[in-house]
Amino acid sequence: MSIHLSTFDTWLTRHPEQSELKGFKRFLKEFWFFGLKCARACLFAGLFFLSVMLVPRSGLFGLPRYDALLLIAVAIQTWMVWTQLETWDELKAITVFHLVGFALEAFKVSGNIQSWSYPDFAYSKVFGVPLFSGFMYAAVGSYIIQAWRLFDMRIRHHPSYGLATLAALMIYVNFFTHHYIGDYRWYIGAFVLGLYARTRVIFRPLDRDRWMPLLLGFVLTGFFIWLAENIGTFFGVWRYPNQIGAWATVHIGKWSSWAMLVVMTFTIIVNLKHVKETIHVPEP
Repeated sequence: MSIHLSTFDTWLTRHPEQSELKGFKRFLKEFWFFGLKCARACLFAGLFFLSVMLVPRSGLFGLPRYDALLLIAVAIQTWMVWTQLETWDELKAITVFHLVGFALEAFKVSGNIQSWSYPDFAYSKVFGVPLFSGFMYAAVGSYIIQAWRLFDMRIRHHPSYGLATLAALMIYVNFFTHHYIGDYRWYIGAFVLGLYARTRVIFRPLDRDRWMPLLLGFVLTGFFIWLAENIGTFFGVWRYPNQIGAWATVHIGKWSSWAMLVVMTFTIIVNLKHVKETIHVPEP
């Protein structure tokens, strides 16, 4: 299936060799396009969290806040597909993150666990979880998928798909089981560290390939999600138990949880791409 890029995406991703750029001028232009591509990859996440900040707690037009956020998120997603800023294949992949995220949310807000809560009323709550929350997990998947395409990302020294999948499963299962048998994230983290120690991500900000350790990408992405989580809790969209009386910064330990979630998200995307390449064999 061919990918139809928007005019802006085409401009962002197709640059002839610019050998005349050297030194500081090259650095500035590459850094500028790196920022543009990151901002473009964050388009869904940025618009969604802007809505989180702007929609009042009382809701909009008689709709409770959570329901309004759900409609806004669906509208943003629909607009991105309609304008070809997102492909149908990308939308299908993002749907996986909705399902994975909802299962985790339903468990975490349940009566026996209550890791966090959604305090406001909504018509769209299922098992205590407002359906818009799935878009928070989808935003992470959307960013990685969009960045993959915009930066023409390639992975060097990727570990075996079996071991990578095992690490992702252990991460996800630990989100549930640490309430009963202990938190093994640091053991899993050590496994992930060894697994991806040699792995590099190759990307193209402008007209030349650059690289960075994939582990650094996991950590940095997790940090920015942690910042976004602070924004969400500051505006009272959801709360941790220590934020019920007054808002407090989300514990820095959540950074590691989000970094682990990024590893899991990345693994799902890589496996989906691997499966697609396997079943869609080009005709001779």
